[in-house]
Amino acid sequence: LPMAFRDVNARRHIGLQQLSSLASTGRTFLGPMKSHKFIVDESTNQSTLICSAVRLIESLDLTSAAGQLLNETIQAQNKEFKTGMSTLLFLVGAWSNAVVECLQQNVPVPAIVSLMSEGLNSCCERVQCLQIPIHDVKKELCSNKVKPKAFEGKTGQVGCDGLTNPRNLLCFQRDISVPEEVIPINSSSHQGDDCHFKKCLVSPLAGFGSVASLVKAVGDKSSSVLSGSGVIASSCITQKLTHSRHFSTLGKRRFSSQQSNFQGYLSGLSADPCGCCGLEHLAVALSHGNQTSVKLLQSIAAYQQERAECSGSSQINITEIVTCHVLGLPEIYSCVSPGFVTLVSPEQATVVKHFADKPLRILLVDGDLTEQYRHLGFNRPHNVRTILEHPNPQGGRAGDVWLNRMLDILMTFEVNLVLVKGNVCENFMERCIASRILVIGCVARDVLCAFGEVTGAQAVTYLSQLNASCVGNGAWAELWKAGDGRAMDLGELVPARISAGGIPLLTAVLTTALPSKVQLLEDQFWTLLYRLHHALKDGKVFPGGGAVELLCLSHIQVLVEQPERLGNDKAVREFPSPWLAEYKSIVLQALAGGWKQYLSVVLCNTAKARSELEACAAVDHHLQKAAACGSPSAYILEEFRRGGVLRGGSDSFLDQVTDLNVCDNIAAKTEAWRRALDLVLLVLQTDSEIITGSRRNQLLNSPVSSEFMFL
Repeated sequence: LPMAFRDVNARRHIGLQQLSSLASTGRTFLGPMKSHKFIVDESTNQSTLICSAVRLIESLDLTSAAGQLLNETIQAQNKEFKTGMSTLLFLVGAWSNAVVECLQQNVPVPAIVSLMSEGLNSCCERVQCLQIPIHDVKKELCSNKVKPKAFEGKTGQVGCDGLTNPRNLLCFQRDISVPEEVIPINSSSHQGDDCHFKKCLVSPLAGFGSVASLVKAVGDKSSSVLSGSGVIASSCITQKLTHSRHFSTLGKRRFSSQQSNFQGYLSGLSADPCGCCGLEHLAVALSHGNQTSVKLLQSIAAYQQERAECSGSSQINITEIVTCHVLGLPEIYSCVSPGFVTLVSPEQATVVKHFADKPLRILLVDGDLTEQYRHLGFNRPHNVRTILEHPNPQGGRAGDVWLNRMLDILMTFEVNLVLVKGNVCENFMERCIASRILVIGCVARDVLCAFGEVTGAQAVTYLSQLNASCVGNGAWAELWKAGDGRAMDLGELVPARISAGGIPLLTAVLTTALPSKVQLLEDQFWTLLYRLHHALKDGKVFPGGGAVELLCLSHIQVLVEQPERLGNDKAVREFPSPWLAEYKSIVLQALAGGWKQYLSVVLCNTAKARSELEACAAVDHHLQKAAACGSPSAYILEEFRRGGVLRGGSDSFLDQVTDLNVCDNIAAKTEAWRRALDLVLLVLQTDSEIITGSRRNQLLNSPVSSEFMFL
């Protein structure tokens, strides 16, 4: 094959420069005050709002080999943890620049690879002492939020718990009171459904002051007590923003409750002294500024933990959670709804209205509901070309026989509701609507399993397999209602809720008036959910806010000053001792430079430093204090308990939002470090780039043709 060859392992390593250039696009994703980006599709002129490294890399044109490796690395991190991708992306760029600087100082590649790998391993072992058990975290956070009396801090603000503090919900609503109303639940035909939500339910819109509360004057310390729960909903008011269209005084509204409108409720009963179920404060600590999704996750945590009390499990069951996007409503309508919420066509919505307060017979289909569908592993006869599987000698449209036969099967077994994992034939959908049979396609397998467990339905691959034992009972359907009790009719698609008695399934309904923001809201929700899931799974967390990175910097200072060699790598031992000592200092300082740059960018993004130079000075100041303390880990933990390692000194709005106790996932953080360094070192050790195919002709006429040797 015609080939073009290029040497990439020069002092200005091309692959590392490509990694650095790609990673620089995600600098603003670090820290709690993230900046969003618009991704515009030139072919369709449609735009999408993103705030994650995964969506950014998916949107970039990654034609280079280094870019494709970067994409695979980020996708692997996302698949396993759903968090840590922004850290990974930034460190790839920072360490790529650091390695290039080492190359420019004539440090051999084997020395860079060995010393950086050993340095990272040593740091990962060192930071294990910062691990905090989940029980201690919840106890610490709850004790910080609740005092014996309604206390006032040094700034004169009234203490609030994690459930009712608006600063923990939406950072731009922190001076809006949060009066929450208790909604009694009357008995209904669905009284067996979601029994855990019957005790004390709080209106979801009451938690967001822009709809259900008044803007109070500065200094108002009024609080309202939730009946039956003992939770004090105090207003935390220190400053008032006036130059924003979001801060307008709205009349207080009361919303009527519907007996079947369960979405977005929080259980008001708890054994914790602060009035939470134990996970709410932890969710806030893991939110990293993602306050939009905190309220939803608190609802999920309260509901699932109450259900898990019987089994003794404290894990978040992700398989019982799905999401649904509802366009056309403000984000304050976002809530958690028991059951399965999905979007249906107006014609299907008519069928749903017909099913109001009626028990339904449900069927689950594990595959596509089309005539041509065959299950995975189905083998057609060899050397046989199928022209028509079901001849129709009586004439008529192709497929009419299959449509009539499938519809007859459903009507024979009196099936009202069909949930299909895959796609549904449009003609068959129309026939079912005419016969008042609701068919929902593209349903997740976990949803099918949840309905199968509570209704007794057994999934089938083809309708021809259907028998009486496969049909379940006890399901019901209704149009989804917003927090004010109104059913939503948004035009092309209508949200509907399908549920059954005792089903553990929860749907996070994400509402927004901006179509471009749909993907952003979903990514933020799942990221926070998986952070809490991994924290409970590990049983421990790291202190956040730069604590772990600061200890790494302190530890590398110790390693640099140690006279003995680092590690037992053969490539390192082969170098003369004077060279090794010199390389050790250069390489380890380059490794530390990545973390130092990381902390500096976070400080700049949160407006705690005017420039990276000022941020670096602040980091150096803390390193000096940690070294002077004698025990850097003890100093860092003490600073974390005081409110943050790199917290600001002023009492500004940003400080109060970002100085909350922040926690990080242990495995996700350390694995992001390892993946970032592994990628950089992998690209470093490549010595050439060989291009085959049609691109060779393009390179002949390109400005970089002089860099290639054509074979």
